Amino acid sequence: MSKPASSPPPPELPPEVVAEWWLPFADYLAKERRYSPYTLRNYRQAFEDFYRWRTQAGGSAMDFDGLGPREVRDFVIEAQRRFGRRTLHNHVSGLRAFFKFWLSREKVKRNPFTGVPLPKLERRLPKFLTEEQMVKLLGGPQRLLANGSIDAFTACRDRLVMELLYGGGLRVSELVGLNYGAIDFDSGVARVLGKGRKERLCPLGKVATALLTRFRTEFAGEVRPSSAVVIDSRHHRLPVRQVQLMLKRYLALAELPMDLTPHKLRHSYATHLLNAGADLRLVQELLGHAQLVTTQVYTHVSVARLKEIHARAHPRG
Repeated sequence: MSKPASSPPPPELPPEVVAEWWLPFADYLAKERRYSPYTLRNYRQAFEDFYRWRTQAGGSAMDFDGLGPREVRDFVIEAQRRFGRRTLHNHVSGLRAFFKFWLSREKVKRNPFTGVPLPKLERRLPKFLTEEQMVKLLGGPQRLLANGSIDAFTACRDRLVMELLYGGGLRVSELVGLNYGAIDFDSGVARVLGKGRKERLCPLGKVATALLTRFRTEFAGEVRPSSAVVIDSRHHRLPVRQVQLMLKRYLALAELPMDLTPHKLRHSYATHLLNAGADLRLVQELLGHAQLVTTQVYTHVSVARLKEIHARAHPRG
């Protein structure tokens, strides 16, 4: 049986469109707003998709200033057939920023994406591990070391990776970018460069700090302030992808869901703090969230957990 033909890739945008409309905006996002390459990629996809829709719908490709609310609503309605709600929200957010940029430079007279109605997002509660599951996951490197599957360096490094993600609530990009010069070993606090290149202080916890001290002494070799904390056996900075694959290994060993990612350890960190009575504003600061509403999703997790305990334990549950 022959394989079904795959759909051809979308056509490239004309170079003059990219040069005139996209590149100045991308330069602004990267240099002034300090957006991540991931965000720039998503915004580029949103721009390209909208440009293709504009040309296919019969509009003048370069006449972005001629857009009205009705055309934008038509775009949103059509885009709902191709994208999930969250992707659509992200695309519209990128296009809103695009037009805001050109409005400030007086190349367009209005931002047609301001106030555009969008389908409501389903509130998805973040996945997280229980404290018991975390203990089982963190014990994985020692188990593999004991049966000879990995060496002492790998066991200590892998445990350190998970302890920093969970003990410090770090994003995986923050973890792999962490240098020794950013860590105060006496206080157990790290200066972390987060989203938008915003710096924050992260307590790492006694366990993670002690393990980091051991790893530096026994395995890191000669350390300078610019030396990476998380390294491979050749002392090269560990890439994000390798951290993701490493975690999969220990999830399988602990018989935990394989769809959990390093970011879920950050979710676990926040949820366990709130379950233990930590103040929401403090957790917001520890996570580096710009808005409290981003952190509030973890209160829903905590309430759900409380309701579950109540239902099991209370005679009227």
